[in-house]
Parts: sequence; C-alpha cells; structure tokens
Amino acid sequence: MMNFNFNKWNTILGWTTFAIALITYSLTVEPTMSFWDCGEYISTSAKLEVGHPPGAPLFQILGAFFAMFATSKESIALMVNMLSVFSSAFTILFMFWSSTIVLRKIISQYTELDRNKAIVVLGSSFVGALAFTFSDSFWSSAVEAEVYAMASLLIAILFWLGLRWEQDMHTPKGNRWLLLISLMIGLSFGVHFMALLTIPSIGFLYYFKNYKKVTVKNFIIANIIIVAVLLFIFKLLLPYTLAFFGKMEIFMVNSFGLPFNSGTIFALLLIIGFFYFGLKYTREKGHPLYNTILLCNLFVLIGFSVWMMLPIRANANVVINENKPSDAAEVLAYYNREQYGVNPLFYGPQYTDTFAGLDKDQPYLDKAPNYERDYKTGKYVIVNNYKNAEQNSDNNHKAILPRLWSTDHIDNYIQFTDVPKVELNQDYPYEEDLAQYGVNIDSLSEEQVAMAVGQLKEEMGKTVAEFKSAYAQKNWIMKIMFPS
Repeated sequence: MMNFNFNKWNTILGWTTFAIALITYSLTVEPTMSFWDCGEYISTSAKLEVGHPPGAPLFQILGAFFAMFATSKESIALMVNMLSVFSSAFTILFMFWSSTIVLRKIISQYTELDRNKAIVVLGSSFVGALAFTFSDSFWSSAVEAEVYAMASLLIAILFWLGLRWEQDMHTPKGNRWLLLISLMIGLSFGVHFMALLTIPSIGFLYYFKNYKKVTVKNFIIANIIIVAVLLFIFKLLLPYTLAFFGKMEIFMVNSFGLPFNSGTIFALLLIIGFFYFGLKYTREKGHPLYNTILLCNLFVLIGFSVWMMLPIRANANVVINENKPSDAAEVLAYYNREQYGVNPLFYGPQYTDTFAGLDKDQPYLDKAPNYERDYKTGKYVIVNNYKNAEQNSDNNHKAILPRLWSTDHIDNYIQFTDVPKVELNQDYPYEEDLAQYGVNIDSLSEEQVAMAVGQLKEEMGKTVAEFKSAYAQKNWIMKIMFPS
C-alpha cells in the first residue's frame, strides 16, 4: 500500500460517517416525545427516577447529563432525545470500523492488501455504514428517547472490542481488550439486556482464532461453552450476587439486630475480600488463566454497579418509583422482572395447556416471600408469603424447549400442526359449574341434576366438535388458496 495511509483514511471516513449520521438524526429528532416508553424514559432520566423493570440506570444517568443542557423545561425532552441521536451516530462509527477490520482480515487470507483493495475495503464499509444509517428501523430508534439506540451502540462497541481482542489475543497485553469487554457487558445491563447477544459472536472470534481446523466435535463444544458463558453471566453471576446481598442483609438485620443496610455493607466487604485475595493468590502462584477469569468477573460487576442508582433513588422516594427497589431483595425481584411472569426457555408448557387446566397433583406453586422494612421493630418482616401464588399448568402438557407456547398464537400453531386431540374429562365435576348458569342444585332432584349435567356435557361435546370442524374447514380453504 505504497503512498496510501490506510489507518489515516480509516479514521477520516469513520468520523465522516459519524458526522453524516449525527447531522441526519439531529435534523429529524423528535422535538418532544413519541409513543411507547419514551415519555417515561424522559421523565425518569431528567429527574433520575425509577422506571419499569428491569430498569435502565445507565441510560437514565446519561439522560440526566443531556437534560442539563436544556435551555428551558420545554426543551428537556429534546435533550434526552439527543442522547439517542449521539448513541446512534457512534453506533455507525463503530460499525464502519468493525467492517473495515473484518474485510481486511478476509482479503489478507487470500492476497496482499494493496492500494486498490484498501480503497475497496474503505468504500464498501462506507456504503454499508450509510445504508444502515438510513435504514427505517434504526433511524426510527435514533430520534427518540428509547433504550434501543444506546443498546445498539453497546452492541457495536462490544463487537469492535472483540475484533481488537482477536487481533492482539496472543500479545503480552492482549487480554486488556477482554477486560474492557467485561466492563462493557456489565454496563450493558444498565441499558438493555439485548447487548448480551454479542457474547456468542465474541466467543466465535476466540474459537476461530485458536482452532484453525474446525471439526463437528470442537464446534459443538465451542457452542456449549459460549452458551454456558452467556447463561453464567445472565442467570448466575448477577442474580446470585444480588441474592447474596439480599440474604445477607436480612440475616444480619433479623438475626443479629444490626441496623438496616449493615448486611449489604458486610456482603460488599466479603466480595471485595474475595477478589483481593483471589487475585493476589493467582498472581503469586502463577495462574494467569484463573487470574484473568477473576478479573473478568470483577469488571462485569464493576460495570453492573451502575444499578446502585436504583436503590439510592428509590430510597429518596422520588415521584416515579416503580416497584420501589429500595433494598437488595427488591432489586433482585426488579432484575428478574417478576411482575411480568416467565417465558420458560428450557422446560415449560406448550399452548395445549390452555385446554387442559391446572395440574391435578399440584395446581398452585409458591413464590418467594416479600420482605419489607419495619422501622418500628428494626427488622425485615414478611408482608406476603406468596403461598399458592402462581397457577401451575398441567405437567402432561410441558415439554423440553417449548417452542409452541404462546396462547396468543394458537390459531397459527394449529394451522401448521393440525388440531390437537381434545377429549372431555368424564370425571369432571360438572355439578360445581351449574351455579355459573344460575342453576341451584339444592332445589333440584337427583334426576333433574343428572339431566342438567348431561345437557352441559352435550353442549361441551358440541363445542369441541365445532372447534375441530371449523379448523378443518379453514385448513381446507387455506390449502386451496395457497397450494404447496
């Protein structure tokens, strides 16, 4: 590449894409607010309040910073919207730089990167970045106060950091990029959980860097390890750290009579001590791998510490204080989004449980008790033990990796899988349902009750038959209109 400075033009064109995106989004930014959660994010950012679970503390902190530049109360919404404008512009910048890194690596595997090929790399990356700049979905999120713009920025940064780590992986200080990746992963929890989806791509960068020969065996093992790392961070490291804080707080206060927050402080000291002595031991004993693993976990937790804003502001009793995550136990419930219920990932009900009712042996499940502070006694008291708080669907309709689970899409499922086999439960106590139809069984003879139950069974049988017939007819019409 004689007389052509690739790094110089890579920097110039990268910042050019940033400038184009910034100007475009600044000219089209929402002057006030748009639909969905934008109004809530503007309000909670401007005054550092607590929004809906699982929260976005980092977004709100930066939103509060942007709101400081508002010239009047009427322009606060505009300035919080500008946070998404800048986030999206930086997303385009890092997307361009990631593209040039990937294209240079691909070309260098087959031929030398001369001046003409370098121009092609820069030009194609420039076009690709601008195409994404003006894409409909990304442009829409870039001009309003929603978390998706900043989440996209974190995804772009994480992938770029992963590429830089791949370049320097086997150098003496190459793992500094890995530590920065860990920090950004922790910070991403303060915006939106979807940034975690970058972890698999970074994992494959490591895999293809260190395993030149790809086999079925090592590829499957790599996938298992990558998913394990993702689940460890999302389902183990952070929720169990919060649970540790919560359990220690309740134990220290209720068992030893210590003041509120003493258990939280003690848990923090234990964690600091664990990492201090763990890092010291692995360094003295010459275990660089374990030392790096500990550092990665530490940096994730440091990034996640932005969540401290939530209990701090919740205890300030701000106006918008959804779920009031004022202590470690409440923050864990806030993190787990317990108010929304769950969508089972590995094992759970299929849509057919709608027709089956509750499980015969265990129709209801208990949930974790809810503790709140009692300032009179100086202890945490259970305000709701949540006994039999959750309905348990029929276990016969549960499966591993349930994919057909949504009760809102039963119609679509049946079109592809046919009508499920529905049979009436002959032992069902129809007598108990007669009252719903205004029938007082105490005033009827046994013969009349039997006739009423028989009529009810007959109506239910007709309903099932009509259900099957309607879907059979619908599928027949669909096959005529859209033959395969």
